[in-house]
Amino acid sequence: MRQHGPVARVVVVTGGNRGLGREVARQCALRGDTVLLGSRDPAAGERAARTVQPHVPGRIRPVRLDVTDTTGLAALAADVTATEGRVDVLVNNAAIHYDTWQDAAHADLAVVREALETNVLGAWQTTLAFLPLLRRSPHPRVVMVSSEGGSLASMGGGAPAYHVSKAALNALTRTLAGDLRRDGILVNAVCPGWVATDMGGPGGRPLEDGAASIMYAVDLPDGGPTSTFTRDGRPVPW
Repeated sequence: MRQHGPVARVVVVTGGNRGLGREVARQCALRGDTVLLGSRDPAAGERAARTVQPHVPGRIRPVRLDVTDTTGLAALAADVTATEGRVDVLVNNAAIHYDTWQDAAHADLAVVREALETNVLGAWQTTLAFLPLLRRSPHPRVVMVSSEGGSLASMGGGAPAYHVSKAALNALTRTLAGDLRRDGILVNAVCPGWVATDMGGPGGRPLEDGAASIMYAVDLPDGGPTSTFTRDGRPVPW
């Protein structure tokens, strides 16, 4: 449960139209939050919002959000400034290319560039776009949805675009956390584990459990940890 004040939060979730993003949006809305459910495809975002909204007390607002589109991000941030006035939580969930079909010695570097553009630079520029709104929040949080696949401690071969981009996302988490610590903005990376999603495939843990792992960082209390990498609230080696 949330461990700070009773005021409903404003939460932005990237890649919110399906899988973990939609479930995180649902769990936030269950707490009464206003959730900006971001999706590259507005129609997909509208459909996701319609499936969630009737079952939660919070408000689900679908918004067009492409993490690779800086102009669109600036326009959305301006809209959110006018309509919501602040952002309390940014969940950088959007990701592409779990490239299990290739290895680093035979990699299609076009795929690697696409993964870096979305998984790292996309999260970075989305954070920068919403940073002025996060600074308006009394309880600002940034959550990077990462993976143990990005852990240097356990990394091996395979899925090079995914592994390298998630390792870079972890480095971005540490760097942003250090630079934003003085502003009271908690920045943490989370591994949801292997979850049964379109990207993860069948056989993984239930979607609700993976999202709950993310919610640990969403719900951190004031003065809570920053610059961490966790799964289910427990540290994952960097």
